[in-house]
Amino acid sequence: MVAGEASGDLLAAHLIRAIRARLPSVRFYGIGGPKMQAEGFEALWPSELLSVNGVTEAIGSFNSLAGIRRKLLKDIRRTRPDVFIGVDAPDFNLWLEGKVKSDGIPAIHFVSPSIWAWRGWRIKAIARAVTHMLCLFPFEMPIYERAGIPATYVGHPLADELPMEPNQQMARERLDLPSDATIVALLPGSRQSEVSNLADSFIATAEVIAHRRPETIFLVPLTTRETREIFSEVLYRRGSAEDMSIRLLFGHAVDAMTAADAVLVASGTACLEAALLKRPMVISYRTTRWQFRLIKRMAYLPWVGLPNILLNELVVPELLQDDATPELMADAIEKWLNDADSCMELANRFTALHHELRQGTAERAARVVLPYLQDSVSAREAGAS
Repeated sequence: MVAGEASGDLLAAHLIRAIRARLPSVRFYGIGGPKMQAEGFEALWPSELLSVNGVTEAIGSFNSLAGIRRKLLKDIRRTRPDVFIGVDAPDFNLWLEGKVKSDGIPAIHFVSPSIWAWRGWRIKAIARAVTHMLCLFPFEMPIYERAGIPATYVGHPLADELPMEPNQQMARERLDLPSDATIVALLPGSRQSEVSNLADSFIATAEVIAHRRPETIFLVPLTTRETREIFSEVLYRRGSAEDMSIRLLFGHAVDAMTAADAVLVASGTACLEAALLKRPMVISYRTTRWQFRLIKRMAYLPWVGLPNILLNELVVPELLQDDATPELMADAIEKWLNDADSCMELANRFTALHHELRQGTAERAARVVLPYLQDSVSAREAGAS
């Protein structure tokens, strides 16, 4: 197995647990993170190595990642596993999957690349590399059916984990927050580069809101010590911490969003989390100017946020690049704070989406993988007898 980033680590950990429940003796090894290791995964390299953001970081890391990939391929050819599972990280995994598939090892890819958003030409490479695709979203299935690639819709694991009816008051109690306060959650991303790009504009947006609504409490969940330091440095430089109520949290993103009345969030998986928590949100993103132009030119859809893509409509605002100004983002957040009826209507739509995505992802994915392992176990048992 090869999983990149924290989201891939979590997906793979759930899959390992579901497979082990039926075949306890299975050995899992490759590239993975702490959650996978807690399930007995043997990490030859940590998944953080694959956590690159955007074209610039990918180019800078190419040589080291290519070297790791070659070493892993050599080990796979030596040990001949029953199946290879690539979890997300398509730029790393698809090449590897193509090699192992040509060597006669089944290659399963867990999480379809975003070919529906951009780089659709990759479908040909996927057809050559992948034995079976596991899709998180229902609209992905027709793409693979048309291409003749075996695929299974397994739903999204966040829909299994997050409650259908989140308890805002309980989340506020856990975070020791007033039950009647106006609370805005700021989520500037999980990667260092994302926080570097967004911290200043997110803090400036909080300053605008605090000027208009001095009683507002801002929650900023950050996933690592490095991202916390980046955000803290910008907050200190702006000198605004004393002029508003802002709390930096180490993790607790779900609690922060559940407790909030509105969320300002970087485009990514956190958008989907906010939707499944039924929270009104404003999506923002900033990157380098040339990279933004490149991505925009290659994109197929008018939206970047998963809530809008999944509902095929602009249901929450997206303020990107030059449009991501503090004034516009503050205005958009305040619209949610001032319109309870629209918030309720949005929550109803997000509830319907939650039901559609709640499919028992790990169990569904395990049912695809298990035949490859069970056939191998049966063959070994027959040989032993």
